[in-house]
Amino acid sequence: MIIINVKENESIDRALKRFKKKFEKTGVLKELRSRKAFEKPSITKRQQVLKARYIQRMYADHNY
Repeated sequence: MIIINVKENESIDRALKRFKKKFEKTGVLKELRSRKAFEKPSITKRQQVLKARYIQRMYADHNY
């Protein structure tokens, strides 16, 4: 269960934004979508490799 403490004089929009960010970090929606349809393990591995390549390329381009 996600709990967000709304601070005094804080707008609802700001509190909602904090809630959404915290909710996304939990990965509930991602898990739900992945369980919706079966995906072969080979496809899952392939997507992880492609994501890793993308991230490596992104860091290589920016010279971090």
